[in-house]
Amino acid sequence: MQKLLNDLIEKHREITKQGKVASYIPELEKANSEDLGIYVLDNDGNEYFAGDYNVKFTVQSISKVVALMLAILDNGEEYVFSKVGMDPSGDPFNSFRKLETSSRRKPYNPMINAGAIVVSSMIKGEDAKHKFNRLLEFFKKITEDTSLELNPKVYLSESETGNKNRAMGYYLKAEGIISGNVEDALEVYFKQCSIDVTAKTIAKLGLFLANEGRLSNGEQVVSERVTRIVKTLMVTCGMYDNSGEFAVRVGLPSKSGVGGGIVSVVPHKMGIGIYSPSLDQKGNPIAGISLLEELCSELKCRIF
Repeated sequence: MQKLLNDLIEKHREITKQGKVASYIPELEKANSEDLGIYVLDNDGNEYFAGDYNVKFTVQSISKVVALMLAILDNGEEYVFSKVGMDPSGDPFNSFRKLETSSRRKPYNPMINAGAIVVSSMIKGEDAKHKFNRLLEFFKKITEDTSLELNPKVYLSESETGNKNRAMGYYLKAEGIISGNVEDALEVYFKQCSIDVTAKTIAKLGLFLANEGRLSNGEQVVSERVTRIVKTLMVTCGMYDNSGEFAVRVGLPSKSGVGGGIVSVVPHKMGIGIYSPSLDQKGNPIAGISLLEELCSELKCRIF
């Protein structure tokens, strides 16, 4: 496995040149576009890693997976999905065109920005600070990583430039989808996206989901049903409007983020974390996807 990962990193690093780092959030533009790293954790306690696996980056949209689990724990499945759907949107992650044109009004799924803002609004707490701290502690627990913390520079960059997300938040408030304070929901959302992680952190998230919501000590933190819902949405919506093609090429429940991360789940076997900040036109890590495709082919670990 270790030799395989080393070889894949060297082979696919060249592909990073075909993409670009995210620039619409100024702080993300500082990433090295040629970085490429991978971390693999399996149920036998083995750890394999290669490339730029130890570089810190912000979790961005991978946090939507974490927030969704916490929102369901806080409110129940029925309430959460009364406010946000379960279907692919077919639109870019930051689009809100269908919020106005769809007869149902609520966001199509929790993995696009509009749906994620609604989910963040459901996290319980006295104020935005309390809500975010609860999410951060939950994230630490399920990844068994107490070092996680907010990147304040990225948070400020997100908040200052997130005008489209802010517009979506207020539109959703006007439509009665968000019931609480919009600015609180946006603060939680911007902050959750701005948590610093490494490829190992998100591999641990993948392993948590692979083990159906259990920690390494066997503690059941999230029910098997909730993790099944989350993994299904990762398959159908986790790679934005490229989710169908990704399912064919890679075939694993996965979620990407514009910070360069991909978390992938091999059910009952392993969690995979990728760092590859050079993105394709859909906002997905371009070399990370090609690396995962070949890795899954070699390991024959696709779920389809």
